Amino acid sequence: MNPRELLQALVAAVEAGRPCALCTVVGTRGSTPQTAGAMLLLEADGRSIGTIGGGCVEAEVRRRALALLQAGNSSLLSFVLNHDYGWDDGLICGGRLDIAVVCYQHVAELGEVRAAIEQIERQQMARLPLRVADEDRTVQFRVNIEPTPTLLIAGAGHVGAALASLAAGLNFRVVVIDDRADLLGPERLPARCVAVAGDIAESLRGWPIDGNTYVVIVTRGHAHDEQALNAVIDSPARYLGMIGSRRKVKLIFDDLEQLGVPREKLDRVHSPIGLKIGAVTVPEIAVSIAAELVAVRRSEAFQAVEGPAQVPAAGS
Repeated sequence: MNPRELLQALVAAVEAGRPCALCTVVGTRGSTPQTAGAMLLLEADGRSIGTIGGGCVEAEVRRRALALLQAGNSSLLSFVLNHDYGWDDGLICGGRLDIAVVCYQHVAELGEVRAAIEQIERQQMARLPLRVADEDRTVQFRVNIEPTPTLLIAGAGHVGAALASLAAGLNFRVVVIDDRADLLGPERLPARCVAVAGDIAESLRGWPIDGNTYVVIVTRGHAHDEQALNAVIDSPARYLGMIGSRRKVKLIFDDLEQLGVPREKLDRVHSPIGLKIGAVTVPEIAVSIAAELVAVRRSEAFQAVEGPAQVPAAGS
């Protein structure tokens, strides 16, 4: 579940009179089952959404979080991951995991959560403060939630449809464009996908592409691929990729150069597309493309959690 859905579930539960504990990984050292920013939402009856890694640590966090929820308290929990704590398939040695458990019991406490949801929905960086007790002081962490990247898939054929299904599960906002409306139905594309029926090149030119947009061109032929690439080559897209053999790619690049497209712009196009995993079948090709999208997305460090900062005592 993506952060927006988890936070929406938190708001819905509290509005319905069901207090919740939001358990967030705020610090890691060494080998740990999850990275900073991972979240688990826990209700008083034990129902939960999300994960902070599973296994013994998560079971202990759930136990302590339920106790905190019953008492109406929030706290910072720390675990040294030695022989006492592992996950389902073995032990972890030498790691440390810090978990902020924040309890929400009343609608009036949801203001910062609602603000974070609104920021996510506006495709902005969301920042969620978490205040917890740590021994004899109160500290605050800030969880930074990246804007959801948009994946524009030009072409709803076999590869485009397979990639759309994969990318939806990787927390991309997926948009599939094709001039064949019969290929854009819900029986072929994931429910959360935006389907755009119309001329591919024209639709790409009209889309608001920014630095958090990834474009994958997998149309049904050489001419459509060339038109699609020409439509986005000047855009600030984070990623441009086009399917095709080396011969086909060279022909398209040569054509675009003759139209005045500088070679340095063409050099940033990932083509042939995808990581080299020996992909042959359509699902394998989709996996190779999805893997390359993830590699580009994670190529830059992102600070998911900031803090802790001490919160001044009331009246000080």
